[in-house]
Amino acid sequence: MGIKSFVGKRTGQVSSSNQAFQVKDFMTRKLVTFNPDQGITTVMETLLKQRITGGPVVNEKKELVGIISDTDLMHVIGDSRYHNMPVGDRKVSDYMSKQVDTIEAEADIFEAATRFLKTGHRRFPVTENGKLIGQISRMDVIIAATKLKGEDWQK
Repeated sequence: MGIKSFVGKRTGQVSSSNQAFQVKDFMTRKLVTFNPDQGITTVMETLLKQRITGGPVVNEKKELVGIISDTDLMHVIGDSRYHNMPVGDRKVSDYMSKQVDTIEAEADIFEAATRFLKTGHRRFPVTENGKLIGQISRMDVIIAATKLKGEDWQK
């Protein structure tokens, strides 16, 4: 009497459908963006109105040049009090982060999740040929994960 296997007969290579869960399929394409010469007060008002915590900064050619976040705005507020200077005369370019981590549109959501965990970022801009084409957030990755079937979790 031989050993019986409870695993069914395999009909060939198991294909992974992870490619269907790429950043480009879940990223936001309609973004609130800012420009480097924009006033900080306007940025604050926009973030509050849109209920967002930051956004990409683009030049007139729609090229990504930075990112401005609520953390950057905390620096503005702190500096304004310390130097006794009004917030209103500050520009985005004075406080935006110029070293921006981006992610490829073809990256899968597992890579995005790993990068979110490693960096602590809340969002990654997605660029193509230097131009901003979208942004993926932690919530976008969670939404993508809810659409996965059990077998798709294996890499």
